[in-house]
Amino acid sequence: MQCAGPADFPEGTRLFEEGGYADRFWIIRTGTVTLDVRVPGKRPAVVDSVSAGELLGWSWLFEPYRWHFGAEAMTRVRAHEFDASTVRMTMDADPSFGLALDHFVGQMLAHRLYSARVRLLDLYAPHGSGL
Repeated sequence: MQCAGPADFPEGTRLFEEGGYADRFWIIRTGTVTLDVRVPGKRPAVVDSVSAGELLGWSWLFEPYRWHFGAEAMTRVRAHEFDASTVRMTMDADPSFGLALDHFVGQMLAHRLYSARVRLLDLYAPHGSGL
């Protein structure tokens, strides 16, 4: 938390754009953020949401540090904002901390992947397919 500062985003604020440089991340305190992907000729398609107590952003951890999604505040959002380069330097200086944070982000990614899979099955699996 020594690397964190407060962040407050009004509803409708774009926090980051797909393909932009990922130089920070957040732990959401209150509110909800939607994650989206670009769809040519249309509004971005919402693929997930992040709420209180959850980590927003993982692209800052993996080179080339580019956002894989876009993000928008669905409601007013209050969060702890972290500077990615400071956290990466701290991870390098303290391997135990680095390993713990890598593990935490990995668990979050696995959860998001599972959620996306379930959503896709709801949208595209034939009814009664047993999937």
